Amino acid sequence: MAFPNPNKILTTAIVAFGALPIAAAPPSAVAPDVGPVAACAPAESESIPVDSLDAAQQALVDHLARRFSIASAATERMVAAAHRAALEVGLDPLLVLAVISIESRFNPIAESVMGAKGLMQIIPKYHPDKLSAAGGEDAVFDPESNIHVGARILQEYVHRTGTLEAGLQYYNGAWRDNSAQYAHKVMAERDRLEQVLRGS
Repeated sequence: MAFPNPNKILTTAIVAFGALPIAAAPPSAVAPDVGPVAACAPAESESIPVDSLDAAQQALVDHLARRFSIASAATERMVAAAHRAALEVGLDPLLVLAVISIESRFNPIAESVMGAKGLMQIIPKYHPDKLSAAGGEDAVFDPESNIHVGARILQEYVHRTGTLEAGLQYYNGAWRDNSAQYAHKVMAERDRLEQVLRGS
């Protein structure tokens, strides 16, 4: 007789429990649509060619590709998209890359038990308008579209809450966590990425 793997059960329980605040979020907790976001979805012609990455971006590519065991070409596209999306919404590109690191470890097909999907773990049912502007719900698994939509969502939460820490907590669905563990985790990752740039 086969017994269930206790590690899998425990992992599933931890992930499900940690995601409860997101599922319990009232409709008023969802970011309002603040206008058209067509600019969040880059057109094919806007893709940044590999040779246009600057030295700092290339240092990030090398570090992230090695750390998360990702192909360099895919990492280049994600780093370029993160820089482009961050600049469009007025965020720090290192912050966007840090969120991706924490949320999905740069796995573009990551999916949580609560339905968060893609690099920045977007929950489609909370952001249908943004995903529609980016090409539909399937855009959540397109790395560039996911990054652009995720950056827009994060920027709205920071604007709504008034601080970066609160915006990050809101993004994670952990706005009731007074210790702000998620925000501290993201900022620690952002600091690590900055150290990579300093050492390059």
